[in-house]
Amino acid sequence: MSEPVRTSTRHLPELRDRLATWLSGRLGTPVAVSEVSRPSANGMSSETVFFTASWEGTRERCVARLAPAPEAVPIFPVYDLRTQYDLMRLARRKAGIPAPRPLWFEADPGPLGTPFFVMAREDGEVPPDVMPYTFGGWLCEAAPADRRRLQDATVGILAALHDARFTHQEVPGLGAGGLREHLRAQRAYYRWAHGERPVPLLERAFDWLEAHWPDDPGADVLCWGDARIGNVMYRDFTPVAVFDWEMAAIGPRELDLAWMIFLHRFFQDLTVDMGLPGLPDFMRPEDVCRTYRELTGHEPRDLRFHEMYAALRHGIVMARVWLRRIHFGELAMPDDPDDLVVHRATLERLLTG
Repeated sequence: MSEPVRTSTRHLPELRDRLATWLSGRLGTPVAVSEVSRPSANGMSSETVFFTASWEGTRERCVARLAPAPEAVPIFPVYDLRTQYDLMRLARRKAGIPAPRPLWFEADPGPLGTPFFVMAREDGEVPPDVMPYTFGGWLCEAAPADRRRLQDATVGILAALHDARFTHQEVPGLGAGGLREHLRAQRAYYRWAHGERPVPLLERAFDWLEAHWPDDPGADVLCWGDARIGNVMYRDFTPVAVFDWEMAAIGPRELDLAWMIFLHRFFQDLTVDMGLPGLPDFMRPEDVCRTYRELTGHEPRDLRFHEMYAALRHGIVMARVWLRRIHFGELAMPDDPDDLVVHRATLERLLTG
C-alpha cells in the first residue's frame, strides 16, 4: 500500500473545463475553475476532485464528489450521491456534526457524465491511508494526550450522530434498516463484487456470522457507515470535517463502533507485520467503548460479532479494490482468491477465536 492507487479514468483538464461550463450555467455568470487536483493519500471509492471556482469577486475552494466511471471498476454497484448530499446537510443541522458545507447537487449526468455534488473545502490534516498513518507522520509524532483528545472527539461524532433523531422520511435512500437487512445487503454486494471468482475466506466469515447471531441486535440508529479517522479532517486534533457518507445505513450502533475499532486494527496489523510499532495504544476497544458509554449511556454489546462483521465487510471492499488494481495493471491476479483480502491473516485469526 505504498504506491498511490489509481481510482479514475477521467482527465483533470477535461473535468476543469466541464466544471467551469456547468458552474457558469448554474450561477448565471462566467466562472473560472483552477487548481484542479485529486487526493493522493485517501479515497478509493467515489472520485474526489479538488478545485477553486472564481466569479464576480468571489473565490470558493471546492471539492466535487462523483461516482467512478464504469470502466474504472467501481467499488460499489450503486452510488447514491443525492442521499450522501442530504445526509451531510442533516448531520450538520440535526446532530451538530461538522460535515462539509454542501454547495450544489447536480442530478443530471450530462455535465460530468454522472450525477455529482460539490461541497466547501476545509483546511486541516487527515490521517492518510497511503502510507497508513500508523507508519509515521503527524499522528504518530503527536503527544499521547493529543492523540487521546483526537480519539475521544472522533468517538463523540458517533455519539452525536447516533443520539440524534432521524426519520426514515428524511433518509429514504437508506431503506428500512435493521441488522438482518444490513447483512442481506452485504451478501448481495459480495455476489456483485466477487460472484465471478468467489473468495472462500469471506464465505466462511458469512457462515460464522450466522452461527453467532446476536440474541438482540438492539435498536436502529443512523450510522455513518465508513466511521474512521481517515474520513475526518482535524485542526489541533479537533474534527473540522466529517466526510465519506456513501456507506451510511440504518442499523445498530455497534456497526459504526466496531468499524472504527477494526479499521485502526487493520492499519495497526499491517504496520506490525512490517516490523514497526504503529500505535498500539490508540483506538483500543475498551477505551472507545468507555468513551462512547460515557457520552451516550449505551453499553456496547456483541462486539466480537460486530468486529467479525466489520472484518468481513472490509474484506469485500478491499478485495474489490485489489481487482481494480489488477484491472489497471498495478497487481497480478493471485492464485489463491483469499489473497485478495489484504487482512487475510487478521480475518483468519478472528475465525479461529
